[in-house]
Amino acid sequence: MAAFHEEHELHKRRFGRNLGLLAVLSAFVAIVFGLTIVKVSEGGKIEAFDHAVRPSLTVPEGGE
Repeated sequence: MAAFHEEHELHKRRFGRNLGLLAVLSAFVAIVFGLTIVKVSEGGKIEAFDHAVRPSLTVPEGGE
């Protein structure tokens, strides 16, 4: 027969902090995922600065 030990207060506090960290990390992942979905679903050009010349990103010489 196994004897169950009473949980120490330190473990209870650590568990509470772990739950808080889980909530913060989950919120961060949800925000990044949401922003990614919005960016992709806009349907616009998904171009960024990658050290390559792209005519669609250059400004014409006569101004705008």
